[in-house]
Amino acid sequence: MGRDPGQFSPGRAPRFLRLGEEIVKTQSQGEEMVADGKKGFTLIELLIVVVIIGVLAAIAIPKFSSARDKGYRAAMMSDLKNLAHLQEVHHNDNFSYASTITAAEATVSDGVTVLIAEATGTGWAATAVHQGVNTEQCGVFHGTAAPSGGDPATTVGVVECSF
Repeated sequence: MGRDPGQFSPGRAPRFLRLGEEIVKTQSQGEEMVADGKKGFTLIELLIVVVIIGVLAAIAIPKFSSARDKGYRAAMMSDLKNLAHLQEVHHNDNFSYASTITAAEATVSDGVTVLIAEATGTGWAATAVHQGVNTEQCGVFHGTAAPSGGDPATTVGVVECSF
């Protein structure tokens, strides 16, 4: 039987281990010997760490992708709000709304495509799509323009998105 290294036995002085040493029992005699100081991780310990990292990544990745989509949405909404301001400036100068982004002298964010669907002297409608989420869009309409031209917008002057 092996004994606990922390217990005292009669007639034998206790053996203290130096930092980093570990006790190894030989199979044949059950005697205790001090390992030669080799340090390392077992395969099980490494596998547990890999599994924990995998679980944390599975939790974090969806959060980052939703943050990316929010950024795309913010870029589209910002571009449409800027277009609304520039349309009013164009209307004050020309008594009609601009029918193209170039005529409105608007610039759009990288990856965003803005389309002016309708523009008259009394109203305009536009949509924006980002190449990162090209299945979704934001829209806005003003004045007498048809709401369908600024789909999914349903309220005059309010930028709304489908996601």
